[in-house]
Amino acid sequence: MPIYNIIVLLEVVGRPLWWIVLLLIPCVNIVACIMLTLDLAKSFGKEIGFAIGMILLPIIFYPMLAFGSATYRGPAVRA
Repeated sequence: MPIYNIIVLLEVVGRPLWWIVLLLIPCVNIVACIMLTLDLAKSFGKEIGFAIGMILLPIIFYPMLAFGSATYRGPAVRA
């Protein structure tokens, strides 16, 4: 099931499926996760400050994104 979660996340942010390979490479996966988090915040109309909060304090900012007033605006990145 974890692979399916990644596939759905990649579709939400608009990244191609080959990014799964990047998430399997050590050290590269850290940069890829940061980029995915930035794209996820942009997909919901949030700024970079919110994305940094999602990276540093995910236990607070992910629920804010999920249960707040943010609406999905489409993929941040057009593949």
